[in-house]
Amino acid sequence: MTRRSRMRRHKNPHTALKVLAAALALSLSAALVLSGSGVALGLGVASTWLEGLPSIDDPTAFSVAQTTKIYSADGVLLANLYLENRQIVALDQISQDLLHAVVAVEDERFYYHNGVDIPGIVRALVTNTTTGRNEGASTLTMQYIRNTILAEERFEISYRRKVREAVLAMELERQHTKDEILGMYINTVYYGEGAYGAEAAALTFFNKHASELTIAEAALIAGLPQAPGKLSPYDNPDGAVARRQWVLSKMFEQGYITNEQYEAAKVEGLTLGRSATLDEQGVYSSPYFVAHVKKLLQDEYGTDLVFKGGLTVHTTLDTTLQTYAEEAVAGVLDQPGDPDCALVAIQPTTGYVKAMVGGRDWSTNKFNFATQAKRQPGSSFKVFTLVTALEEGMPPSRKIDSSSPATIPTGGRPWVVSNAEGGGGKGYITLQQATVGSVNTAFARLIAEIGADQVARTARRMGVETEVQPFLSITLGSQEVAPIEMASAFGTLAADGKHFPHTSITKIIDSSGATIFEYTPEGDQAISHSIAYAATSILKGVITGGTGRSANFGRPAAGKTGTTQDYRDAWFVGYTPQLSAAVWMGFTPERPMRNVHGRKVFGGTFAAPIWKAFMSRALANEPVLDFNAAPEPQYTWKKAWDIPSEAVPNVIGMSQAAAIETLAAAGFKDYVVTTTFSDTVPAGLVGAQSPDPGALADPTTTVVTIAMSQGPGTPPAPPPPSPPETTSTPSP
Repeated sequence: MTRRSRMRRHKNPHTALKVLAAALALSLSAALVLSGSGVALGLGVASTWLEGLPSIDDPTAFSVAQTTKIYSADGVLLANLYLENRQIVALDQISQDLLHAVVAVEDERFYYHNGVDIPGIVRALVTNTTTGRNEGASTLTMQYIRNTILAEERFEISYRRKVREAVLAMELERQHTKDEILGMYINTVYYGEGAYGAEAAALTFFNKHASELTIAEAALIAGLPQAPGKLSPYDNPDGAVARRQWVLSKMFEQGYITNEQYEAAKVEGLTLGRSATLDEQGVYSSPYFVAHVKKLLQDEYGTDLVFKGGLTVHTTLDTTLQTYAEEAVAGVLDQPGDPDCALVAIQPTTGYVKAMVGGRDWSTNKFNFATQAKRQPGSSFKVFTLVTALEEGMPPSRKIDSSSPATIPTGGRPWVVSNAEGGGGKGYITLQQATVGSVNTAFARLIAEIGADQVARTARRMGVETEVQPFLSITLGSQEVAPIEMASAFGTLAADGKHFPHTSITKIIDSSGATIFEYTPEGDQAISHSIAYAATSILKGVITGGTGRSANFGRPAAGKTGTTQDYRDAWFVGYTPQLSAAVWMGFTPERPMRNVHGRKVFGGTFAAPIWKAFMSRALANEPVLDFNAAPEPQYTWKKAWDIPSEAVPNVIGMSQAAAIETLAAAGFKDYVVTTTFSDTVPAGLVGAQSPDPGALADPTTTVVTIAMSQGPGTPPAPPPPSPPETTSTPSP
């Protein structure tokens, strides 16, 4: 059929709008006279009816709500955001049969009038006033005007509204072709089930594009705007099919389809299907990430533009890595009642968020633990104390007192810190050993020496966005932060000391095709490359031989465990040159994780294996890279707690008096005496000592423990193993 091409644009100029309004008013008056209502309206009514008429030249006058689409970095549609589910498409992307069906049922004289079908208006008025029936006479153009520029007046039932619609419809047809107007209309009208426009309707009812509809499907859709709520084929298939048959008859009567097509369409079965791409949560299971992006968009652009503006949003998410992240969490925490878990993976050299798990089950808990939760990071926060110490000039070999407890002056009540569940220290150990073993007392003394304010500033520079207060206890992770912050901050070490802020959106295109936002990764040198490499060299040992051994997946990697007091939070934050990831787990409301799969939860026993499961798959096809080497920093630390000069004498096998005399001769005058069982040292002699023989220690501050042998015996059972990062005394 070629009826669409018969009248492309009306070129005859129209008279002034008031003359048109007057003519319409006279037509209406004539109808009123026929009805016996009495009084002629008069030509002066035109001026009143046209007061405040909007201009069709206003570029925003015909704007309609459009669906915003969110895509992953690899092109997967993640979500549609909308108040009105609408997808604007060009006329050539809509089935000719649907265009014909719409014209046939809504405005059969569409290609012959100038926007207003005056004979039709008079006929409808006469019918309505003489018979009581409600016969409409609005053209497609008038309906479009009513649904857009005069939307606020669409519920007004009056001749005034009809005249205003008519005037604007005729003006619109002066400026646009019939094809353009038909496209405007068919992209605007409501078809039911939340679908606005032909494309959304086709996807909603038949799971296909508007260009792919059969004649019968086109006729069904074209018939819905009459009563979209009552005629939904999902709720009322019989009513929808009956309306379809009527539309098909109109198409046949007007010559749009042949008799054969008409007969075939009438008996076509009704096969419904809703496209998964219309689901607000998208076609991919990344709802926590989508919720995060949605919040970022609303904070920046407001709800109206996000849900009505038809934006195209490109994000950083890698759907393959997202799958690996979800499966890593589900593979370890696989039992009902398990704690919640968050995993965030970031590309260090761009800040791009590549995967995000915000909880174990979106359907039961939509709170995003990856971005919204602030939980204590435990000993994973010691990394910022380590970096600060290195920046202050302390070498990894610097000796720090690890004896337990550590009593730190604060100007008020002392801060008392113990090692794991009250375990004793090993005298002076190196900064590297303290980090790999996550020794609380060593780090408590360290932050007291270098200053909590320095550590707080380091954390901020590296990417911790939460305002961390400069309390000494921050070194043990006493203040709450979000997993995304920790992944971002550790990524600074992976990127040779350069911090790239985490980002989830790379590009936003508006409904006109213009780019309104485009992200270019720009990092700041938060710490020097030398310091970053020195810290990484130490943190590698956490994975190869420290508290994070269960994270080892056979390639260069660094990281830190974290377990908070009473096992309420467990962390592992680690990185390679290509990827930085943070794993957190815990209950909400907070409670101890003392029995998860029959075990206590430490950062190294649950969080680290989840991290390993994710990273080993995420990097399986990536080259094995080591961190970029850098010159060793200039270590210049010369403060009072520098390397001790005395080794603890070996007093094992001596009598108590001889041991005390030997210690005193070496300068170690503080001691305590206990007992122990020994199969090798006779009773009455020293069977064990702490610190160990030969350990370097400060004679002025070290208390040496002398354990006197009681001979062979059955010693008490040793205490159960415990996480080196738990503290026994809250810090100020």
